[in-house]
Amino acid sequence: MSLSILFEDNHLLVVNKPAGLPTQGALPDVPSLHTIGCDYLRRKYQKPGNVYLGIVMRLDACTSGVVVLARTSKAAARLSSQFRERETRKVYWAVVEGAPEAEQGEYVDWVAKDERQQRMTVVRCDGPAAQMARLQYRVLQRLSGGRTLLAVTLDTGRKHQIRLQMASHDMPILGDSKYGSHASFTPPGIALHAARLAFRHPVKQDELQFQAPLPSTWDALGIPESL
Repeated sequence: MSLSILFEDNHLLVVNKPAGLPTQGALPDVPSLHTIGCDYLRRKYQKPGNVYLGIVMRLDACTSGVVVLARTSKAAARLSSQFRERETRKVYWAVVEGAPEAEQGEYVDWVAKDERQQRMTVVRCDGPAAQMARLQYRVLQRLSGGRTLLAVTLDTGRKHQIRLQMASHDMPILGDSKYGSHASFTPPGIALHAARLAFRHPVKQDELQFQAPLPSTWDALGIPESL
């Protein structure tokens, strides 16, 4: 599988990850963005042996969009700090079933992992292992079939956060059967895309901003090209 590269220098590799590809494989023989990225660098620069490529952020396998990888340990440490301290800016596009009451707003929920069902769930704030999850949304376009295109930004980075919170507010993401969607979407993805990412270059310190084009699987959703 070839990479869709948005930016590359001696410190960074920024790519548009396709849906269906995990950021990092659970097993060594599982194809992932990390292994494909390492193979790309090894071939391009004719490097023998192992190639360093640091994971500083992750997207769910079913989610597409912009991901930054670090080509040095120094870059990885500095980027990880930016993500940990919420100094980066990420915007996701999501097509949901239904529509919010307001054109823009904020959702705050408490979430925890349900080990038995292997999924995240909304819980009481005083529940065991409860973590606060907060996001903001803005309506970009009301689509046909009662669907809505939202821009979503995260204040916290909980596992499956956007998928869970949208579903818990009666707006499951299109195609996300794990969190209650009954509508079909072209597999292996769901209608969730990491559209924009901004952060400081880990060495030069200048502000970098990237936008990942939507996958072709979104073409049938009727999203205006002007957005």
